Amino acid sequence: MSYRAALDSLHARAGELHVAPGQPRRKFRLDELRTLVEALGHPERRFRSILIAGTNGKGSTAATLAAILKSAGYRCGLYTSPHLERVNERIRIDGEMIGDEEFARHYFRVDDCANRLLTEGKLPQHPSFFEALTAVAFEAFAGAQVDLAVLEVGMGGRLDATNVVAPLISVITDISLDHTEWLGETIPPIAREKAGILRHGGTLVTLPQHPEASQTIGEVAAELDVRGVNAAEYVPSSQQPAAGSQHDLRNRYSLEVMGETIQVDSPLAGVHQRRNIALAIAAAVELRNSHGFIITPAQIADGIRQTQWPGRLERIRVPGKADVLLDVAHNPAGAWALRAAISALAEPGPESGGGRRVLVFGCMKDKAYEEMAQILFPLFDLVVATPVESPRSASAGDLAQAATKTGVRAMIARDGQEALETAWAEAPRDGLVVVAGSVYLVGEVRPLLERVAVHAL
Repeated sequence: MSYRAALDSLHARAGELHVAPGQPRRKFRLDELRTLVEALGHPERRFRSILIAGTNGKGSTAATLAAILKSAGYRCGLYTSPHLERVNERIRIDGEMIGDEEFARHYFRVDDCANRLLTEGKLPQHPSFFEALTAVAFEAFAGAQVDLAVLEVGMGGRLDATNVVAPLISVITDISLDHTEWLGETIPPIAREKAGILRHGGTLVTLPQHPEASQTIGEVAAELDVRGVNAAEYVPSSQQPAAGSQHDLRNRYSLEVMGETIQVDSPLAGVHQRRNIALAIAAAVELRNSHGFIITPAQIADGIRQTQWPGRLERIRVPGKADVLLDVAHNPAGAWALRAAISALAEPGPESGGGRRVLVFGCMKDKAYEEMAQILFPLFDLVVATPVESPRSASAGDLAQAATKTGVRAMIARDGQEALETAWAEAPRDGLVVVAGSVYLVGEVRPLLERVAVHAL
C-alpha cells in the first residue's frame, strides 16, 4: 500500500479533540491500545523509553534530550506531536524522520491488526489518529532497534496513548491551564493527569514551578514512592545574559555539569527554554548515573548545540522584506513566553525589529484566545487574523474582534499565505512579522518562507 493511501486512512480516523456536532466526544482508555500493542507483539517492550509530559516545553525538552543521546552515540527514537508540515516528523530516528515507504509499511501493519481485532470483537472502535500514530512509532522504533526512545506525551498523561510503556525516567515540564475541557479547569487536576506518567518506585525529573502543580506532583510522587530529581542545578543563574544579543535570542551560557564546565549554545531561543534545557540535561545525567548510559559533559554540550526544533521562536530573514518570527505559542503561558522574547527585541533599529510590528494570528476556537489577545496583541501595531486548517479553528472574525477589544487595529485574511503577504505589505523592511497562535498556522507559513529565507538564528 502507498504512503498516500496510508495518509488517507490515517486522516479518516477520529481526532481525539474534535467533536462533531451531535456526536459524543471520544473516551480515552489505555486498555484499547494495550490490546492493540499486545496483538502486535508488544513492540513497546523492545526498546527502553523516557516519557515527557507537561503543558509547555515538553517537545523542546524531548528534542534536546534526543540530540544529547545521539551525540553520545546511542540510536535514539523521538516521538513528538503535533507536526508542523508532514506527519512523518512525529517519528524520528537519530534526528531523521522516517521515510514515506517505512511509514506506510508500519501504518498498514497497525491498521490491519486493528481491523482484525475489530472483526473479532476485541476492540470496540478503531484506534484514533493519535493512538494509531503512537503504535506506528512503537513499530518503527522496535524495528530500528533503538537504544532508547524519547516519547512526548500528547495530552494529559494518565490516559495518553504513550503511557503504555514502562519508562526508565518520567519527566514533567511546566504545567499551566490548557485543554481544560478535557483535563480540568484548575492547575491541581491538570497536574494530577500529567503525573499519571509516574510509576511506582520510578524516577521523576522536574523543576519547581507553579505551587499548586508542584504540590500535586509531589503528592502523587509520594504515593508511588517515586524518587525525585530536581533539575534546578542546571538552570543558569539570573546573572547570565538573557540572550546572545538584542536581535539573537539563542541561549548561550556557561554551566557546570558532572564536575565540568560546559558552554551551552542552544538554537532553542528565549529565556524560557533554559528550563527545558535543564530538564534534558538532568535526564541525561540520570541515565548516566542510574541506568549505565555513557554520556559525557562534552557530549551533552554538543547535543544541545545540535538540537533541531523548528517553529519555536525561529527567526527567518527574507531578502527585501521584514524578518519573520515563528512561534507555536498556543496558550496563555506560551503567549507570555513569546511576549518576553519580543520585549528582548524591542530596541529600535533595522537589526532589532524595532520598526512596525505586525502579528499574524490564528488558533483553535477552544483555546483561550481572548486571554492570549490581552497578553500579546498590545505589543503590535496591527494584527492580521486568519483561520487555520482545522475544523476546530477559531474564525478570523472572532480573532479580529478580540484584537479590537485590546485597542489594536485588525485585518482579516483567508489563509496563512494571504495573512503573510498582508503583514509584509504593512511592515517595513526594518520591522518584524510574528506568526503565532497555532502549530497548524506555523506549519502552513513555514514552507512558504523556506523557499526564500535565510535563517537568522
